[in-house]
Amino acid sequence: MRVAVITLAAGRHSHLLLQQAGLARGTRGPDHYVIVSMADPEIAALVVDRSPTADVLDVSLQSGRLPLAAARNAGAARALAAGADVLVFLDVDCVPGPGLLDGYARAAQDGALLCGTVAYLPPPPARGYRLDELAHLAPPHPARPAPADGQIVRGGDPRLFWSLSFALTADTWNHVGGFCEDYTGYGAEDTDYAATAARLGVDLWWVGGAAAYHQHHPTQNPPVQHVDDILRNGAIYRRRWGTWPMEGWLKDFEAQGLVEYVPATHSWRRRTDGSDAQAATRPVPSRPPERHGEARGEATPAKRQA
Repeated sequence: MRVAVITLAAGRHSHLLLQQAGLARGTRGPDHYVIVSMADPEIAALVVDRSPTADVLDVSLQSGRLPLAAARNAGAARALAAGADVLVFLDVDCVPGPGLLDGYARAAQDGALLCGTVAYLPPPPARGYRLDELAHLAPPHPARPAPADGQIVRGGDPRLFWSLSFALTADTWNHVGGFCEDYTGYGAEDTDYAATAARLGVDLWWVGGAAAYHQHHPTQNPPVQHVDDILRNGAIYRRRWGTWPMEGWLKDFEAQGLVEYVPATHSWRRRTDGSDAQAATRPVPSRPPERHGEARGEATPAKRQA
């Protein structure tokens, strides 16, 4: 069974280096490591002589925005062309635990979308993160199931799917058909993907023993730097599925005077009275993101373990 790891990168060079170190320390290494550079010409130099299985693929920005959906599709196409049986998607700021690839490979089965646990790390100490200490720095995300090593929680809520660490077989990827490339910039493309998979009968499984660790970086809460992306992508999702994703964030933006809800059209838009100019944009430490079902306050339904 050939396992390919696919990651997207634009900046975050130190994160990418630690991810590579984590993959090298795993109980199983990737057979193919596809790094999709989104208009970052420095990425290739970061993998030379460090990752013998690495393959750097370049994609362009779309109207100045990161093409996250298109980049994942391009990375998957490259991995499939090289003969991958299992695709593992890992965000550039995520460090794989030593058993991540083994855990996903053992659980891989056609018709299943696999998600491992993710722990959000505190800021690194002055000496930086140490791979053998990551598991002790933070627990898994509290709003997702965290099965023990070797266990699988089936029947997961697709609204809680996250794309920062997931895996599936090549046949399942082809069945779902990839990410919708109408989405550009931040938000909703992963919610759309999970909804598409669920509509096609693909089950969401939470996989024990496939842990990843999200490296700390500054962010804002709510993510006001992405408000225009969230409005645009949210409207695309609403046209495709009839509901708005990320409503928790939209309501936070509304409270800050950035956006307003229009009941007559069931839509959200930028405020037009200029009040958003004074909206607060306070920086906060990185924490488990409210993506996307969690942001709506949706509860996770009962799961069954296997």
